[in-house]
Amino acid sequence: MKITINGQYFELANNANLTQALRQFAAKEPFAVAVNGQFIPRSQCDTCLLNEGDSIELLSPIQGG
Repeated sequence: MKITINGQYFELANNANLTQALRQFAAKEPFAVAVNGQFIPRSQCDTCLLNEGDSIELLSPIQGG
């Protein structure tokens, strides 16, 4: 299935969950994750099943003062 991660098209196996997508994308900690605009707690990544056309955004914290 095709999804987007941070605006880039990405190919995943059917029935993939969010944890599998993050591993395959080689996401680097720390980050927050949203699927279709909804933030997903890390504790729910294994049970968050993805669908064709889903959009994943990884947001890294920014330090500043």
